[in-house]
Amino acid sequence: MEAALDLLSERGDEGVTLRELTDAAGANVAAVSYHFGSLQALLDGAIEDALERYLDAQQEAVSALGPESTLEEVAAAFARPMISALTKGGRDRAAMRTVARAAIDPPKGWDRFDARFDQIRADVVRLLKVKLSDVKPRELIFRTRCAAGMLNWLAHAPIGAELSDMSEKRAERLLVPIVAGALRGTSSG
Repeated sequence: MEAALDLLSERGDEGVTLRELTDAAGANVAAVSYHFGSLQALLDGAIEDALERYLDAQQEAVSALGPESTLEEVAAAFARPMISALTKGGRDRAAMRTVARAAIDPPKGWDRFDARFDQIRADVVRLLKVKLSDVKPRELIFRTRCAAGMLNWLAHAPIGAELSDMSEKRAERLLVPIVAGALRGTSSG
């Protein structure tokens, strides 16, 4: 599955062949059929596994915050899993690139993650509502989705690759104010 993530992040699912994947994984072609049923099932499974790990980390970080949390702390918790993956580079970045690419046109069955996305958004909105009481929840959801889109974009953009050359702490200092700004929006509503 790790080899699948590496190849997917480079080329997308239409650029990965079974032979190439098995060579990269040091496995045989029959093993893919036996364990996954098909190349597509293996690719979908790799993407879903990466997404679940990301959502687990994001949910844990956001759930740990309370109503006294600052907007910057909310932004940091929301962004930290992506920042961590981008600064680590390698397979972590590859996984986020793959998840970000799949999120643009989600594969069949991804609606099973809707409740997870909704829960994280609801937790973020609950925290933001304390700080931005004059903003309607629907707009806070929109801002949260925009912030998530920006983080996904970083996984693909050349500037995102620059993050792998810096510490997680430095990347957080650069990105958290930007994410907080997206969440804050304008005060004119």
